[in-house]
Amino acid sequence: MNEDVKIIVSNEVIKRMTALPAAVQSKGLEFMLKFQTDPRSPGINYERINGAKDKNLRSVRIDQAYRGIIFRAPKDNVFVWLHVDKHDDAYQWASTRKMSVNPVNGALTLTNLHFVEETVQRRAAPAPSEPDPVFADLSDRDLMAIGVPEEMLPAVRTIRSEGDLDAMREELPVEAYEGLFLVLAGDSVSIILSARETRVDREIDTEDFASAADRDESRSRFYVVEGEQDLQAILSAPLEQWRVFLHPTQRRLATRNLNGPSRILGGAGTGKTVLAMHRAKHLASHLASHLAGRDQKLLFTTFTTNLALDIEDGLKAICSPEQIRQIDIINLDALVFRLLKARRYEHEIAFDFEAKCAPAWDAAMVDFDPSLGVSRAFVREEFEQVVLAQGLATRDDYREAPRRGRGVMLSRKKRDALWEIFENYRLQLSAKGLKEPDDAYRDACTLLDAEGRPPYAHAVVDETQDFGPQALKLIRALVPPGPNDLMFVGDGHQRIYAKNKAAMSRCGIDIRGRAKKLYLNYRTTEEIRREAVSLLENLEIDDLDGGSDEIARYKSLLHGPAPEHIRGASMERVREGIIEFIAGCLADNVDAKIGVMAPTGKLRDQLAKQTRDAGYKVATVSHRERLSRKDAQIFAMTLHRAKGLEFDAVVIVVNRALDDELRKLIYVGITRAKRAARVYSAD
Repeated sequence: MNEDVKIIVSNEVIKRMTALPAAVQSKGLEFMLKFQTDPRSPGINYERINGAKDKNLRSVRIDQAYRGIIFRAPKDNVFVWLHVDKHDDAYQWASTRKMSVNPVNGALTLTNLHFVEETVQRRAAPAPSEPDPVFADLSDRDLMAIGVPEEMLPAVRTIRSEGDLDAMREELPVEAYEGLFLVLAGDSVSIILSARETRVDREIDTEDFASAADRDESRSRFYVVEGEQDLQAILSAPLEQWRVFLHPTQRRLATRNLNGPSRILGGAGTGKTVLAMHRAKHLASHLASHLAGRDQKLLFTTFTTNLALDIEDGLKAICSPEQIRQIDIINLDALVFRLLKARRYEHEIAFDFEAKCAPAWDAAMVDFDPSLGVSRAFVREEFEQVVLAQGLATRDDYREAPRRGRGVMLSRKKRDALWEIFENYRLQLSAKGLKEPDDAYRDACTLLDAEGRPPYAHAVVDETQDFGPQALKLIRALVPPGPNDLMFVGDGHQRIYAKNKAAMSRCGIDIRGRAKKLYLNYRTTEEIRREAVSLLENLEIDDLDGGSDEIARYKSLLHGPAPEHIRGASMERVREGIIEFIAGCLADNVDAKIGVMAPTGKLRDQLAKQTRDAGYKVATVSHRERLSRKDAQIFAMTLHRAKGLEFDAVVIVVNRALDDELRKLIYVGITRAKRAARVYSAD
């Protein structure tokens, strides 16, 4: 491809290409390769479009029936493939569109002028009872700064409610929709721009389409082809949109240089894991080009085995072989096991408390004195939430330890009595060659500190909310402090493993000035998001660093049917309801993938059998399996296993009353659904 030519493809073309008939896809790919090699080739016949409002749009022939729509920049060698459709439909589409450069933020924009005209005309005479336009106080420059295309300003000026904004969502760039929503939620334009790190202080040449294409705001919609094989690789394999297109904020967070650890918060479906993968790719690219041959890699870690496997599949889809070789993808428990084994650690890590540790705990509790005025359950919680969480190793440490949130004052005498139990328990475990995971994490930190040579150059951590204090301290010990050392992503709403909340600042991880939030949910509908949030009403959700997280500014881009929550149904009715739900989903979308979820493996297996008996092919997914390896449309799993996955529809069955733990599990499960969800629960 000639270096002075810039080839750009819109996200709409990539989405539409994957939905076209196979024969048309083949011819479309053939055209695209010709287009990519030389868009000025005489073999490409650019035809003017009579009546088009944008005189720079051209039609190109894909085959006898299909046409592509190309934008040719008037003053530079920029070619943008915008659309593909049947002949008449393609021309109709092109007749109402206009490409331009936003004069304030410099982004490439594509506007449906017919929509603007129709909206302004329809809203020209509002009813007397209607409220005033909600963005009347914002200047045109303010609106364009947060992403509104100049041509869309008249339509945006008619918005009088959040419902009006939602009706305009598909016609707005995603950053414009988000910015307008945040203004409605109470944020100022300056706060929005600061959080995004969007520059609006430079002069923009509105005819420089080449520079506009390289800006982060443009790359959420337009893909700049980098090489001759680039586009072919994208279109010849199944494509999820996240592999190519990121929200401008996500792109900046994935690629920016930082002088220390960072933390990204976001509700379910906001693209945290996607961002983390692109961050890993970005840092791995640097390692591959600058540190080739060195033994330090990037660590990508998460809490569970299955999530690490799923993330490995995702990273292989977006990274080159050279980049993948720079990334160690492993869940933290497996990593600790590997680290300690390599250092001849003499203890086995007892990840399964009931099977490994419970007998030793019961033996230690023989000395429990009821006159202490606390319950047996309290003693175990004290050990977990104070001793293990803080890494306490001696009686004196425990005497001085803070006990925030424990609710019961303990005198020195009572602490000494409890310490006798804790010390006895540890001795009994040691005699069996066992250590609880938190104690093993602490030992690993000690060994790494003694060596003085952290094994990784960078770390990216997913599902941070499920890591306790000792785990975070270990992650800190694995990577030397410095630029771009650690990135953590997480969501306190989805904490379903960690028994102890961990404040990052108390674990040696300073994120001040490097903490960001994602607000837009790309996966679930707004109706499902609201149902999920209602499950956690009145539960305090932390921000992973000792503060609280708020959900008022979270918003879903999609709309759909309200999820159903059916209470008190018999198991027979539940079975019939699941089959009916599955049949309805497949009738709407024959290729739909559906998750069937339960809190326990026993109930999961029961539901899987009943669904198979109804004639459906069902894959049961365990915690050590990749979902991508399963050949089925119906996937049965526990709610714990659902984390990190997504389905077109989800049905959840719980057979006990809802407590706080179960509410969080249902929250995780229901937010896996893109379009439809149903929950059956006992009263």
